[in-house]
Amino acid sequence: MVKPFEKLKLHGFNNLTKSLSFSIYDICYAPTEQHRQEYISYIDEQYNAGRLTDILSEVVDIIGANILNVARQDYDPQGASVTILVCEEPIENPGAANQPTTEQPGPLPDAIVAHLDKSHICVHTYPEHHPHGGICTFRADIEVSTCGVISPLKALNFLIHSFESDIVTIDYRVRGFTRDVNGVKHYIDHPIHSIQNFMDEQTKNAFQMVDVNVYQENLFHTKMMLKEFDLNNYLFGSGGDSFSAQEQKDISKKVKREIREIFYGRNLPELD
Repeated sequence: MVKPFEKLKLHGFNNLTKSLSFSIYDICYAPTEQHRQEYISYIDEQYNAGRLTDILSEVVDIIGANILNVARQDYDPQGASVTILVCEEPIENPGAANQPTTEQPGPLPDAIVAHLDKSHICVHTYPEHHPHGGICTFRADIEVSTCGVISPLKALNFLIHSFESDIVTIDYRVRGFTRDVNGVKHYIDHPIHSIQNFMDEQTKNAFQMVDVNVYQENLFHTKMMLKEFDLNNYLFGSGGDSFSAQEQKDISKKVKREIREIFYGRNLPELD
């Protein structure tokens, strides 16, 4: 482990690969089948190829890379795919950098992939709903994997706040090694004790968090669950005043159970 703020003098290219992976979940309750279908349509529109491209483009800017090419495709009736090619150095002909292609990679969910030479950024979205219980869950899987001096941790807070996040699970790992000018191998090039070290105060205050870290393997895992619960924020297509006090209590129990099960990664027993 290098000392804090110590800059390594490397022999050649920095071969360390730094990968930051998210699963971000948004939970809601939609009382009827029509509401549930409308929720799926809302998510498909809210996180379509254009919006996801804008989010990834901002990530590219935050980590200090440059976009070479954008290819994106929205599907009928729903779904989208986007690919963004990126480089570390500025490009000489910016006008040629955003020419879209329409090649379809297959029947995938909403997907984005961005390449930074030997690195990549990808996003996949998965909206789904319970067929009878009214619970709808939207998951976005994101990975920012970089090598060289670019750090994916710079985009951490932006990505958390770019989605409607009720639960977030984050993995950060550093793989491979790089050599300094004396030939000594280094398996990490920056100090880190927890992914939380790189979160802003707004994020820390909003979420309950648990760490599971394997320091000797440079593996870091953080689970996050939103602290505040307001039922009106979880109702789709209707407000709390549309339900009786008992119905609100029952819906709250369903939503909270869904959130806790995803956070703990296991099915929980029914509670009175």
